[in-house]
Amino acid sequence: MLKKKWGFSALALVLSLSTVLAGCGKDDSKTITFWTPLTGDDGAYMDQLVKDYNATNPEIKVKHVITADMYTKISTVLNSGKGVPDLAIIHADRVPGYVKQGTLEPMTAVTTAQPEIKQDNYLPQAWSTGTIDGTQYTVPLDIHSNVMYYNKDLLKKYGAESFLDDNVVTIDEMLSLKGKLAEGDYAVNDALLGWVILGQVQNLGGDIQENGKPAVNTPVMKQAFENVKKINDAGLMTPFGEDGYLMFQSGNVLFSTDGTWSSTAHAGVEGLNFGVTNVYSNTADKFTNRSSSHLFSMFKNKDRSEEKVAGIGNFLEFIRQNSIEWAKAGQTVASKKVIESPEYKDYIQSFFTSNEKEIESLYIYTYEYYPYIAEAVDTYCGDIVRGNVDIDETLQTMQKFVEDKIAEGTSGTAK
Repeated sequence: MLKKKWGFSALALVLSLSTVLAGCGKDDSKTITFWTPLTGDDGAYMDQLVKDYNATNPEIKVKHVITADMYTKISTVLNSGKGVPDLAIIHADRVPGYVKQGTLEPMTAVTTAQPEIKQDNYLPQAWSTGTIDGTQYTVPLDIHSNVMYYNKDLLKKYGAESFLDDNVVTIDEMLSLKGKLAEGDYAVNDALLGWVILGQVQNLGGDIQENGKPAVNTPVMKQAFENVKKINDAGLMTPFGEDGYLMFQSGNVLFSTDGTWSSTAHAGVEGLNFGVTNVYSNTADKFTNRSSSHLFSMFKNKDRSEEKVAGIGNFLEFIRQNSIEWAKAGQTVASKKVIESPEYKDYIQSFFTSNEKEIESLYIYTYEYYPYIAEAVDTYCGDIVRGNVDIDETLQTMQKFVEDKIAEGTSGTAK
């Protein structure tokens, strides 16, 4: 009986989900269907932005649909031609691939109707990620980047406050803490370690491609790993397999290399006295905060009316002017109108737009095959830095991993 009852419930659930998905794909002429992959806390902030826009009583309202595994579902609806959303948020590294496939609609109609949606009104890296061969395919929402939080109390305890004098903590400065930390305390964790490695590649003047070909097994990539590995070898990095992010929140780590979006979570930890600075570098002369961007985009959809396109323009102009709400999610808002407003200065991530050098440090990879490279780095970086594998052999494995992915034509997993 139980088995039979479960079978009926599972069938009912499938039918229910099918109905929901069908409803999402239904062409309602008075609703802009807006898909995002914002499954975390940031989804609630986008919900509020949409609610605020709809409260202005636009002719066509926006329906925010948080879509888990969005890229897989986008592929499915594009192949079927049914249920394609009117508007979607995608990550910067996805743009070149979608443009190559011919699946993105240029934003020309939107920018023509809304003259303030233009390059001059957005952070340059965020805008340019959507520019392919002179055509604008996206409108940016933010730049979200790798950053480094620091525990003010621990810096004082270990006499390391001077590390922040120039806002660049060097690897040598971290190494100077060897043998000075109490048992259970560490200089830095391994949060977003793959992002850190890719930032080091830029610090060393390298890249992840050469003449359009993926470049993983390179001297620069090896040097980037070796520089970070020095910290681990000195016993200053949180132990392999431990949650270094939580160890920072517990007050046992001086520096945490996670993301701008973590500021809200850190702020919720009672007694955690923290600040934010740039991700560590091998030299104070060059620092990089590896970044990405959430971008508004329109996938090709024969059912999207001119009225809806106009409505999308109205919504994106509203976001340009009113996305201070998005700063609450810990994101670096792309709209200059917002980041130059007095109230934005109250947010900790405003540090990263405080001057031109900080803005330039927000580096977004836009190489077509970046998602595959990021996947390879994320897969193997932990073992390399910990010395669990031979670095030369593993770089060869990573290079082949990327080349095989390109040959297969499968999608990457970078964010």
